Amino acid sequence: SKVSDKLGVIANLLKKADMLFIGGGMAFTFLAAQGYSVGKSLLEEDQIETVKGYIAQAAERGVDLVLPVDVVVAPEFAADAPATVVKVDAIPDDQMGLDIGPESAKLFADKIATAKTVAWNGPMGVFEFDAFAKGTEAVAHAVAQATKEGATSIVGGGDSIAALKKTGLSDRISHISTGGGATLELLEGKVLPGIDAIANK
Repeated sequence: SKVSDKLGVIANLLKKADMLFIGGGMAFTFLAAQGYSVGKSLLEEDQIETVKGYIAQAAERGVDLVLPVDVVVAPEFAADAPATVVKVDAIPDDQMGLDIGPESAKLFADKIATAKTVAWNGPMGVFEFDAFAKGTEAVAHAVAQATKEGATSIVGGGDSIAALKKTGLSDRISHISTGGGATLELLEGKVLPGIDAIANK
């Protein structure tokens, strides 16, 4: 959910990926960096300048940085909170974003369909609440479909795995890593101790 948890991952993937999708809570810091008001959504103001740098790097390197175009908002973080879909430039001051919206879900899915390799870490919203799970479910279905079409898919992290289980798509993914932290370290370009030990033999 936080940009600060994934700084190394984003920096590394900007050197390697053709497309980089940003969803979940961290999307709001990216939206704020583009000048949008994000209401009561999760926001790391101290990371806005860093994120502006990432946006510039993506443009410079030709990386398709895919951000939400609409979001599902609610007045509070609760399963029964009334959900409303708004464009990213119209998030009310008294609402918080809790999922990507239907247009974003379609945008993400259409782009995932063109991928040959997909690495996915983290849900698109508060998938534990049914009203805010649709974005994550759409991405899960898109990754599963891309895998069926021949792509290699790697999903890592507890929340992502829980989301896959909820959608019943776990058996349609190439590889699921239960080591979310290790997956992130690998995506950051770090050497994992276990792999290093094998390589040294």
